[in-house]
Amino acid sequence: MLQQVNGHSSGPDAHSGKPLREDLQEFLGQEAPLHLLDDLTKVNPVTLETVLRCLQARYMADTFYTNAGCTLVALNPFKPVPQLYSPDLMKEYHAAPQPQKLKPHIFTVGEQTYRNVKSLTEPVNQSIVVSGESGAGKTWTSRCLMKFYAVVAASPTSWESHKIAERIEQRILNSNPVMEAFGNACTLRNNNSSRFGKFIQLQMNRAHQMTGAAVQTYLLEKTRVACQATNERNFHIFYQICKGASADERLRWHLPEGAAFSWLPNPERTLEEDCFEVTREAMLHLGIDTLTQNNIFKILAGLLHLGNVRFADCEDEAQPCQLMDDAKGSVRTSASLLWLPEDPLVETLRIRTIRAGKQQQVFRKPCSLAECDTRRDCLAKLIYARLFDWLVSVINSSIYAAPDSWTTFIGLLDVYGFESFPDNSLEQLCINYANEKLQQHFVAHYLRAQQEEYALEGLEWSFVNYQDNQTCLDLIEGTPISICSLLNEECRLNRPSSAAQLQTRIESALAGSPCLGHDKLSREPSFIVVHYAGPVRYHTAGLVEKNKDPVPPELTRLLQQSEDPLLKVLFPTDPEEKSQEEPSGKSRTPVLTVVSRFKASLEQLLQVLHSTTPHYIRCIKPNSKGQAQTFLREEVLSQLEACGLVETIHISAAGFPIRVSHQNFVERYALLRQLHPRTARGPQSPSLNEGRSEWSPPAAEATLQPLLQGILRTLPALPGAAATSGDPVEATPATVHCGRTKVFMTDSTLELLERRRAQVLEQCARCIQAGWRRHRHRRQERQRQAAVLIQAAIRSWLTRKQVQRLHAAATVIKRAWQKWRIRMAFLASKELDGVEEKHLFQAPGSPSSFPLPQAQSWLLGAIIRLWPLGLVLANAAVGVHGFQRKLVVWACLQLPNSSPRSYTVQTAQEQDGVTSIRALPQGSIKFHCRKSPLRYADICPEPSSDSVTGFNQILLERHRLGHV
Repeated sequence: MLQQVNGHSSGPDAHSGKPLREDLQEFLGQEAPLHLLDDLTKVNPVTLETVLRCLQARYMADTFYTNAGCTLVALNPFKPVPQLYSPDLMKEYHAAPQPQKLKPHIFTVGEQTYRNVKSLTEPVNQSIVVSGESGAGKTWTSRCLMKFYAVVAASPTSWESHKIAERIEQRILNSNPVMEAFGNACTLRNNNSSRFGKFIQLQMNRAHQMTGAAVQTYLLEKTRVACQATNERNFHIFYQICKGASADERLRWHLPEGAAFSWLPNPERTLEEDCFEVTREAMLHLGIDTLTQNNIFKILAGLLHLGNVRFADCEDEAQPCQLMDDAKGSVRTSASLLWLPEDPLVETLRIRTIRAGKQQQVFRKPCSLAECDTRRDCLAKLIYARLFDWLVSVINSSIYAAPDSWTTFIGLLDVYGFESFPDNSLEQLCINYANEKLQQHFVAHYLRAQQEEYALEGLEWSFVNYQDNQTCLDLIEGTPISICSLLNEECRLNRPSSAAQLQTRIESALAGSPCLGHDKLSREPSFIVVHYAGPVRYHTAGLVEKNKDPVPPELTRLLQQSEDPLLKVLFPTDPEEKSQEEPSGKSRTPVLTVVSRFKASLEQLLQVLHSTTPHYIRCIKPNSKGQAQTFLREEVLSQLEACGLVETIHISAAGFPIRVSHQNFVERYALLRQLHPRTARGPQSPSLNEGRSEWSPPAAEATLQPLLQGILRTLPALPGAAATSGDPVEATPATVHCGRTKVFMTDSTLELLERRRAQVLEQCARCIQAGWRRHRHRRQERQRQAAVLIQAAIRSWLTRKQVQRLHAAATVIKRAWQKWRIRMAFLASKELDGVEEKHLFQAPGSPSSFPLPQAQSWLLGAIIRLWPLGLVLANAAVGVHGFQRKLVVWACLQLPNSSPRSYTVQTAQEQDGVTSIRALPQGSIKFHCRKSPLRYADICPEPSSDSVTGFNQILLERHRLGHV
């Protein structure tokens, strides 16, 4: 049966007639513009070959990001491209009105999720799933997205909130190098492969500012501490310590130059990740001080020395294994670095403690050589796993935000890529199981969900045969029998289980699954699982032991005896925990296996993803060698087939990516009905359901239908929207369809609707602004008039008060002046009379008298009689000027000495104080004019012509009489 998809046949006979290769040759003749196609839905026909050639053309043109409908395809450039992730480019995508119009980029996905969180209509939590094979660039993509959110979501207004946002931003970014140093390692496919999964939750407040974050990790590959595959390395932090420690630190941690460690393979390889200073600085920013850092590195150095501990096989099983000669120093050094007693450490590694019976009797049994190595490895894995969890808790505490301080979040999921190595064990099984679950989530959300939703809504749709991996998931986790259930059952039986026996059980119990295979040529017991990305062969040796992940209680008790402060925190002495470690035989609960814990955490993660709006970034590795400008079609083609990219393109191109419920559509676009008011007057039109006789909407939907049709009738008025006459449903453009409960539309239709809505809102805003300006102008005019009236009243009141004060002051001054003038006139006349009498009756021989010449006797008499007149002439505003004025003043104030018979005048030197205003002054004359605080008080009224004025301006000094 043929099925048409986007105008192209997809059935088995689809390629009959003209061969597809000829169509491809015609299309490939236009290879030059292929690098300009930023969306794979634009290639025609949409096949693996055409998509592959388009990606190759863009990769060779240094264009590494391409849209594939609802998914972003990211090609690993395998070379530094700094301008592609600069802060200026981040701001450009953040400030763009329509980021989707720019070139495809991970910043486009980041900005879209950030704007969805900021949406005022339906703010929904967002999540980004970064998937791909190991080495495809997932870790780098997650790191760049975190930097983008730290830049765009940290723009507060106040300085205090800015410092908080800056601190959170720095700590979120600093968590990356720390977690990569302790959780990433160099593998066969990737130099910086994440050996754990993490889900970072970036929390934002109501103002859409980043207030905190939370990190959740999944399944750390702790076995790598003690066991590394060929040509692989341990975790980065061990190499950073050995290469970046100073001479003093090497001495304290017992790490001499050129020292060989069994758990440190390939130390000669130098990678970009071997940067010790970056890790230390990041830990310092996260709140881990230098003392604690040195304590952490000392413990890691102790683990390296613990790896050099070797035991010699003992022929007598009743005797414990002895240490090899070259291992005694390693035990001593490891015990000193871990602050553990040396003898209990060796005894715990060599002797096993068994509790049996109702009385819980303790039996001590020597361990075999293999058991000693297992207990040594278990001790190292236990310490490293606790240390890694403690670091994650420290990171979370440094970036933690209170639950009431954030409202929405953006989740960033960075999980292990699909792995297939020559030797695959439980770690690879869990990793590939997680990728299968994420692939199913992607298929369910974007492929199967879209088709089912279109059919449910009554839209005509051509289905696409997509690749469903439910069969593989049933094989791994299905009920009642699956690989996981068989592994857990072997752990519960608590019996010795060989690898061949486990292989037989799996093949016999799950023989009917099409995803289970068997390699008949393999000499080692194994089974094959056909994953969505290809078949993987898993070795059954060690699966049950790794699933149990047993931790002997004596190891925990040994670590609780450590005097190291950090180990005391990692292994606290808890009586309740001790009682749980030593349960009785009847009350013993089944041990929670690694598979069970991982499955529970994975289900919790998928619940979070289902509650958010997911976005997908598919990372593609152009080649397995990590070479730039090298595009191997076979490897890329296998990845495209595995991720179902072509099916995604088919559905995205032929479908409607925008789906809005009727209620939300009406609430958002109801204002567009103002374009055609006549359609709003007849909401009871029964012609809305014409052509839809197969269903009858409920009452609520029936009331929304007239509103929907009224809105959709506005679409023909928009440019570029096609409309046909006929019934209301068919009159709508082909780019929008009204389903039973939702409205389906394309991106172009949504853009037209949003543009018109913005125009209507702009008109409404202008009306509101005009009304507000008019109201504000009227209010300001009333306030101005009221202010004028108030100011006039105040000014009149102040003027009246000022006039009253001036009148009162003038009256006081006038009265005082009159009193003073009368008093001065009286004193002058009285003094003149007293002086004349004194000179007439004075004794002739008085020492204070002096004779006058006869020629001047008549002039002296005139001067004495006219002395007041001279004083007036000397101080009057008008009068005699020049030499005459000076002569009169001299005659009045400086009387020459004469004969004893003549008149005498008593001087100021003969008595204390001033006895006469006519006394001879020997000092200077000062005129004191102190300004009065009263207005007009310093203005003297115009003197009359017949009055004597100026007496208050002359003061005669008693001292300094020798100077004039």
